[in-house]
Amino acid sequence: MARLKVGIAGYGIVGKRRHECLDKHPRFETVAVCDRNFPTDATLPSGIRAFTNYRALLDLPLDVLIVCMSNDMAAEVTIAGLEKGLHVFCEKPPARTLEELSAVLETERGRPNQRLMYGFNHRYHGSVQDALAIIRSGELGSIINLRGLYGKSKLITFNQPDWRAKRELAGGGVLLDQGIHMVDLMRLFAGEFDEVHSVVSNSHWGYDVEDNAYALMKTSAGVVALFNSSATQWRHQFSLDINLERGSLLLRGILTSSKSYGSETLTIVHADPDRDNGDPVESARTYNSDPSWDSEIAALAEAIDTGTAPDHGTSRDAFLTMSLVNSIYHADEQWRTRHRIPDPKKYSL
Repeated sequence: MARLKVGIAGYGIVGKRRHECLDKHPRFETVAVCDRNFPTDATLPSGIRAFTNYRALLDLPLDVLIVCMSNDMAAEVTIAGLEKGLHVFCEKPPARTLEELSAVLETERGRPNQRLMYGFNHRYHGSVQDALAIIRSGELGSIINLRGLYGKSKLITFNQPDWRAKRELAGGGVLLDQGIHMVDLMRLFAGEFDEVHSVVSNSHWGYDVEDNAYALMKTSAGVVALFNSSATQWRHQFSLDINLERGSLLLRGILTSSKSYGSETLTIVHADPDRDNGDPVESARTYNSDPSWDSEIAALAEAIDTGTAPDHGTSRDAFLTMSLVNSIYHADEQWRTRHRIPDPKKYSL
């Protein structure tokens, strides 16, 4: 099969990492990139063409567009790629607002032969994949509740661009930027949450976006989730407890390029409340490598070649996860009023 020609819109840290993964996959050939920080249009030493504007990139004969732009550009560039007849992979968050994302989905509906996939990368981590397999096997019974914390020490860390702290560009703060991963995983494990209570604040860093969001959520089946997305977590932390009828799954740490979230582990608890008195038998798995980025690119290739939706990161996933994020914003009356957050129920798939 001929290799698919790929353009990457946004060539910062994430764009370059996606490029590395594309180079390792036999179905893809990256032929051009764009970034507004390039001084001028040029050809890189590798022979790849480089542009300062994504529209020049889209004038090339491409098959696939990878979107790694700032949040204010994500929906616009995704729509432009779809309108050019391309398959599109876009990083999270998929847009600043549900209104922007709804416009993307409307464009996608008229193009059934094109694939649209979103980069909810945490779904492809080893601990998450193994936890999901155990839940689906039924060996520990049904989920009772979940407790999650995903936190970092600042809104802007590791020399990230400061647009992340500007509402007009980012659309939201730590919840939309990082916490969206935990929201997506809770949906993956437990299904859809239709009751949401929250407290959202920016009382510490003082930016016009949240530095903490606290949510209490429940599904129609009665599964309860408690979640904190934080930019005042001085020791970076990723943790997710999933308590089931006959045990628990404890996810700790997540392998990232910064390596600041500690080792990635999954502890499997087999509980018998009538016998173990709170000290059950446990086994632990440690994950020493992160195949998630390569796995996502492989999933994109499979979706394109088979003409089917990927297992993870569909536009439906993106919409439902964004809807839940917006439900957390909307449930805090003060936050909703101050930032004019519309009712997420206004939008639908």
